[in-house]
Amino acid sequence: MELQKMNGHSREDGFDGLDAMAEHEEFLPHKAGAKKETHFTDFEGKTSFGMSIFNLSNAIMGSGILGLAFAMSNTGILLFIILLVFIAILSAYSIHLLLRCAGVVGIRAYEQLGNRAFGPPGKILAGSIITVHNIGAMSSYLFIVKSELPLVIQAFLGKHANTGEWFLNGNYLIIIVSAAIILPLALMKQLGYLGLTSGFSLSCMVFFLISVIYKKFNILCPLEDSDNTTSIADNYTITEVAEDFCDAKLFTMNSQTAYTIPILAFAFVCHPEVLPIYTELRDATKKRMQNVANISILAMFIMYLLTALFGYLTFYGAVESELLHTYIRVDPLDVLILCVRLAVLVAVTLTVPVVLFPIRRAILQILCPDKPFHWARHIAIALFLLILVNLLVIFVPSIRDIFGLIGATSAPSLIFILPGIFYIRIVPAEQEPFLSRPKIQAACFAALGFIFMVVSLSFICIDWVSGEKRSGGGH
Repeated sequence: MELQKMNGHSREDGFDGLDAMAEHEEFLPHKAGAKKETHFTDFEGKTSFGMSIFNLSNAIMGSGILGLAFAMSNTGILLFIILLVFIAILSAYSIHLLLRCAGVVGIRAYEQLGNRAFGPPGKILAGSIITVHNIGAMSSYLFIVKSELPLVIQAFLGKHANTGEWFLNGNYLIIIVSAAIILPLALMKQLGYLGLTSGFSLSCMVFFLISVIYKKFNILCPLEDSDNTTSIADNYTITEVAEDFCDAKLFTMNSQTAYTIPILAFAFVCHPEVLPIYTELRDATKKRMQNVANISILAMFIMYLLTALFGYLTFYGAVESELLHTYIRVDPLDVLILCVRLAVLVAVTLTVPVVLFPIRRAILQILCPDKPFHWARHIAIALFLLILVNLLVIFVPSIRDIFGLIGATSAPSLIFILPGIFYIRIVPAEQEPFLSRPKIQAACFAALGFIFMVVSLSFICIDWVSGEKRSGGGH
């Protein structure tokens, strides 16, 4: 009966017999009395399908959503939609490669895929890239808390300037938020337990989206600056503003267009979280996890598209690289926008623990992969990571450029390069020859990631040399 069930999963998921046997041996319950090798991720998943979608959607959704309207203003509506569809499909394909490799290896950990493909150096490389990328993501979220939370508190108190109280100091606030909210959630034993907080975080971003749509019908273009009642686009005449800034463009090309492509690509980064979520998924199969990924990507695609579209159609050419800043310029004390800013702060705060879990898993896989779970080790790594990120956010003023450099190298590696080369190396040649269509596709996919990396690094270097202000965005 169990063998029939296994074979059913094999047909259902698209695995051949060898892949199904590998996954069955590693993850499905063995018959009584049978021995099996103990692995770091070897336990029965208990997280429901819905909670897994919440967790993965929360991992996909990043602070970059605030910059998508600006990206649309530099591409036009039609080109933006084409790029967003293309990148969403590529992201789903990338997850397919990871899940396919996991079925062959029999262990659902990104680092173990590196170990199977290239030995210990591959394991260390994958773990290091995950650690660096997610530390950058955590730091970017806390940077938002550091910069936005004092302004939100200040606005709710009706203050027009920071009067120096301790509760208006961003450094103190991120320490409080880290200790009171992030640390307790980061100490959960399993990532699946964060499903409820991930759902609440997504609800906050849905509120943000609804508010963006509502404001579209309440703000007229051209905009008036609330401080001096002059047009935000004050370098233009009224005719030029109406013609250039209040006209939706379907297709446009400018100096920022090429730079927005990496922003859109990085908007779907969730790959370090995919395998941990797969591990904890109840009744886990490749098809079931692929459905989790597809639904999560589709939900974020819709949210990204609507946010970008209505944000762009509100401000047109006057939209700033951070969407909320444009609303603030219209009315800094608007109660709805203040609530939206608070909701975004809650959302990014609740995303930090989800991002922390893959870092801890990577560290454990590199340092002590064969040791059983231990609370002291679990807590110590979480404390170390949070202290490190807090120190980075407090003491490194120009860290956004460092994040740009990290993101331009780690994000293409996690999305494109590593899944592609792991697939080529891990899937046996007797199943798929090296010149078979799937492996050629995987090789082209990895090459595309390398191109993304070169383009991203080139634009960052050009910005550094020219001294121009970068357009912002990111995950």
